Amino acid sequence: MARILSIDYGAKRTGVAVTDTLQIIANSLATVPTNELMKFLADYLSKEEVETVVVGLPKQSDNTLSENAARVNGFVRKFKEKYPQMNVVMHDERYTTVLAHQAILSGGVKKSARRDKGLADRVSAVIILQSYLEQTKYNKL
Repeated sequence: MARILSIDYGAKRTGVAVTDTLQIIANSLATVPTNELMKFLADYLSKEEVETVVVGLPKQSDNTLSENAARVNGFVRKFKEKYPQMNVVMHDERYTTVLAHQAILSGGVKKSARRDKGLADRVSAVIILQSYLEQTKYNKL
């Protein structure tokens, strides 16, 4: 089976997570400077088989799109132009940053490691991907 990759797209940094080949577990992959994301993805996709890319869709608590949504949609448009055969899914990412920070704190990560701003981006990408996996599994039931 091919992997599923998720992207937590940010203005400066982007968190990337990926499943195992059986699509059971979401794992952190990298935090990439956003301006280098397309190069990173081209390199990764040339080495690994990916069937779906899940991109976090930033929404407000009232279900309206957040200010970052325009940047995310621009990225998705460019990605689809470069990889038209790739299945791209937008997935609600509300509260993933808050959940990521809570997971980092409750996981006992040392204060020095918590200063790594990319850590929250990677954890957010994992949360987005795990949520997507759970939703697709539930929809199959």
